[in-house]
Amino acid sequence: MPLTLATTTPGEPEIFASLQGEGPSMGKPCAFVRLSRCNLACVWCDTPYTWHFEGDNRPHRGGETYERKANQLTLDEAEVAARIAALGKPRLIVTGGEPLLQGPALARMLALLHDTKVEIETNGSVAPTDALDALVDQYNVSPKLAHSGNPADLALVPDRLAHWAQEPRAFFKFVIAEPANVEEVLKLAETHAIPSSRIYLMAEGTDTRTLEAREQWLAELCLSHNLTLSKRLHIQLYGDTRGT
Repeated sequence: MPLTLATTTPGEPEIFASLQGEGPSMGKPCAFVRLSRCNLACVWCDTPYTWHFEGDNRPHRGGETYERKANQLTLDEAEVAARIAALGKPRLIVTGGEPLLQGPALARMLALLHDTKVEIETNGSVAPTDALDALVDQYNVSPKLAHSGNPADLALVPDRLAHWAQEPRAFFKFVIAEPANVEEVLKLAETHAIPSSRIYLMAEGTDTRTLEAREQWLAELCLSHNLTLSKRLHIQLYGDTRGT
């Protein structure tokens, strides 16, 4: 089966080269592929064009819905792998949307790539298939806190969080909009035994001014709780744009 991808412009899949902007691989040169569809609906999601299609009434602060035909396309797994390989980067970031919704097709595509480190960005609520898991070097798990607007029973699945906490390839990246969000992270870390060395806190925002303002107080909280601050380097470098 083909993969369902997001687009940069109608008819053009979102497959590109850039620097990783977030988390433990921040600043590294990578190839990126952005898949479409998500099982959650974050009110502040910065890629709503991957899921908030016409007829979807789930709330998003932007309010805009997107025409599916212009913002989503399918490509054969071999074609996706060939486009990624042509970028010539040592590391691949698979993002979305929620990539693990397409586990079987994604595994078949990754099996066609060789000598490439593979990172998958996931909201942490979906389990990878065994075939896919065998091909992944790193998971960037971003559980969605209460301020995302998602019901906790959908976004914060206890057995999933426990699995990721015990998975040494998994790093946790939490989106933070206000100091109270950090308290929620600390409670989750205690409940599910998430090692603090694998927790990254990242300010929510899609413009440099907002990010810098929040990072001022977030940096102090990271220092107080021995957690790692993650920037959103791609916003600083390229702005909130597709294909970056």
